Amino acid sequence: MNNWKMLDKKYYYDGSDLGCVYKKEETTFRVWSPTAKKVTLNLYGQGNGDCLLETIPMMMDVNGTWYTVVQKDLKGMYYTYTIDRETSSQEVIDVYAKAAGVNGKRAMVLDFAETNPAGWEQDHGPALKEKTDAVLYELHLRDVSADSTSGIKNKYLFGGLAEEGTKSPDGLATGLDHIKEMGVTHVHLLPLHDFGSVDEEHPEKKQFNWGYDPVNYSVLEGSYSSDPYHGEVRVKEFKQLVKKLHDNGIGVVMDVVYNHTYHTEDSVFEKTLPGYYYRMRKDGTFANGSACGNETASEHKMMRKFMVDSLCFWAKEYHIDGFRFDLMGIHDVDTMNEIAKELKKIKSDIILYGEGWAAEAPLLEPERLAMKVNAKKVPDYGMFNDNIRDAVKGHVFAVEAKGFVNGKANMEEELKFAVVGSTHHRQALKGKEKDWAKTAAQSINYISAHDDLTLWDKLALTNPEDDEQTRKQMNCLAAAIVFTAQGIPFIQAGEEMLRTKPGTEPGKKFTSNSYNAPDEINSLKWNRKREYADVVAYYKGLIAFRKEHSMLRMVEPSEIEKRLRFMDMPKNMVGYVIDGKGLEDSLDEVCVIYNANRTSQQVKIPEGCWKVYINGTNAGTKAIEEKKGSVIIVDPLSAIVLGR
Repeated sequence: MNNWKMLDKKYYYDGSDLGCVYKKEETTFRVWSPTAKKVTLNLYGQGNGDCLLETIPMMMDVNGTWYTVVQKDLKGMYYTYTIDRETSSQEVIDVYAKAAGVNGKRAMVLDFAETNPAGWEQDHGPALKEKTDAVLYELHLRDVSADSTSGIKNKYLFGGLAEEGTKSPDGLATGLDHIKEMGVTHVHLLPLHDFGSVDEEHPEKKQFNWGYDPVNYSVLEGSYSSDPYHGEVRVKEFKQLVKKLHDNGIGVVMDVVYNHTYHTEDSVFEKTLPGYYYRMRKDGTFANGSACGNETASEHKMMRKFMVDSLCFWAKEYHIDGFRFDLMGIHDVDTMNEIAKELKKIKSDIILYGEGWAAEAPLLEPERLAMKVNAKKVPDYGMFNDNIRDAVKGHVFAVEAKGFVNGKANMEEELKFAVVGSTHHRQALKGKEKDWAKTAAQSINYISAHDDLTLWDKLALTNPEDDEQTRKQMNCLAAAIVFTAQGIPFIQAGEEMLRTKPGTEPGKKFTSNSYNAPDEINSLKWNRKREYADVVAYYKGLIAFRKEHSMLRMVEPSEIEKRLRFMDMPKNMVGYVIDGKGLEDSLDEVCVIYNANRTSQQVKIPEGCWKVYINGTNAGTKAIEEKKGSVIIVDPLSAIVLGR
């Protein structure tokens, strides 16, 4: 096992030329492997098969790097390194590979400038004044097109999401047009980097995976390309997709998985420098905070540099608007802050957020980890807010556990804490969990994501005795809470159509962990858009109302505490008023009330004339009706939002 502290001190390399640097007249290659005895560059004509063209010895150079320059045009060539040690010799792809052939076995020398679509120099995503202006829509690329009801031709591929004018058999917009129709600001795409759980050589096989199995971090996944054998194709097609989304006013957030690798002993990291890129126990075994066999060591200087370099490459080369970090609690706060600093130089309003937890205890001091409890140490990052998730619908790991909307009593204080974005508010704590968010922009408010049950399936299991209409009311109340709470709203694709994932195991009505379930389970069923058109319209109206009113998108806790005042309410209700005077808002004041009771409730509100914009069945920017006086009736299992 390598002494990583010694390697960091003696061999840290801060240059910008790791990997291959292409020019027409020459290409340079540099790899960091300070314990190697010999390194050889292998040039291939293709990304697979028996096509070795040349082997070139590399010279040991500065700070533990090996270097060579090939003075001819290598565009389109593929390459690997053979790294010799005293007792082993292994062929390995470049840690810094940015393009690759099929299944990511060989890196590719690519002229990235030639992959740019027309107008790429002027391309950019939507600008955000505040991060809380974002509305995030989480989507697996394959899910959008896989079902026969999608009307999308390029199924499973980058090109599928880029198609416009697609319709369901009912004549309703699907895919990109639907996403634009909903009014979300950003699409959060599940992992697009090269992952190992899908065989790109056999697209005819039914293969599905979420993609949390990283192999080459800075290379696109080939199974989403129309041609996985030629590395430039996936680059061109993904750039075309990014530009198409940007042209439609939609930003792109990439889901990234730097916390572990799919392989361990056979990973590119371990083959390049054994024992360095991972946290190792004293007995020489791999720590396993990811519960996937290993955990990367972000605090090691060259791993930190790799993460920074890789993310900056994605942001610059592909115009990515944000990153979501899987199991971010495994990474150290210093690395995450360094990443934020460098990414903000590229895009000042870049969106950064992640899971403020780990699967198992990481092998690093708890106070150094980018966990939710340490959120204030990484102020540029949002954290998935499990407080609002579990308070609204019930604990995610207890299938039948209920929350505010589906029948659990005494949840009012948890709801108040969620409403203020888990920031400090004198009316919202009352002895509950200490506020963890430095600003509301750190609170990613959600009630469903790719992990665990969909919201609709959760409600079916917690409330089997209720009819569909009652559960729809619960679902819409849950959505109203997410879109009116302070913070950044996040929904799972299809939640607006009451997405369901049928069970694949005997005795299981629904699938909660569909990471490798077939398309029949995971794909979006576009016929549900017609079947639940009222719910789709409700979500669309919630999004529109939120985007129009800055009172719902405040950032600083002091502003929230000054302007947002909770009112006295009956049991199983939460109500508050926001004073918007002086803000850039068309309204001076909004009144929001959530009623989780199964009966109508009469409540007091500030005296005056109010317009209703959201109730249990309708939502939008146009007033539904007027209310006068100081008393209103709130329908069962519903939210009401009034403004004046």
